[in-house]
Amino acid sequence: MCAEPTVFVVDDDEAVRESLRFLIGSIGLRVEAYSSPTEFIDAYRPDRAGCLILDMRLPGLSGLQLQEHLRQRAMDLPIIFVTGHGDVPMAVSALKAGAFDFIEKPYSDQQLLDRVQHCISEDTRRRRDYAERAALRERFSLLTPRERQVLERVVAGKPNKIIARELSISGKTVEVHRARVMEKMQTNSLANLVSMCVNAGLVENPSPSSEGA
Repeated sequence: MCAEPTVFVVDDDEAVRESLRFLIGSIGLRVEAYSSPTEFIDAYRPDRAGCLILDMRLPGLSGLQLQEHLRQRAMDLPIIFVTGHGDVPMAVSALKAGAFDFIEKPYSDQQLLDRVQHCISEDTRRRRDYAERAALRERFSLLTPRERQVLERVVAGKPNKIIARELSISGKTVEVHRARVMEKMQTNSLANLVSMCVNAGLVENPSPSSEGA
């Protein structure tokens, strides 16, 4: 993944592109500007973090059509739409379709910069969360079928003796499997194991259990 976030600007007005390039660059952010959605599509790679400032009305492929193109290809780049007054209903539809925000013309420089920085922070968080979930799924894939059975029951709050009975194995064997699960999942905390597995969708959210471990 490209480490440095980039603000991508798509607008067919050269003066607007240059103005935004100067404004955003003035706070130390990397900027790339494109005159059309097609030009942007040809250049963009989904591993590049940042955000997209997108004019609602463009010749040829519209801003909404570009949003749909990215959505269909699972390119989760957050979009800030720039709209005129008459475009607000379309902007609301874009938000419902997953756009991050919209800003109505005329806008102040600080208003735009605030939203850009918020957008980049959110994209950074989402990409970090995605990478963490991917790493957890990779660790989970290393578990044997029996270890997964034990993990599911541990996360559900079942004590060793119940797990042993359900799987027809000894309590000692359950302890061995639990230790291997903790090692492979790279944690020494049961609470952390439960949290990471549930948050990553590896197991179902456990029901509260009154049984002791």
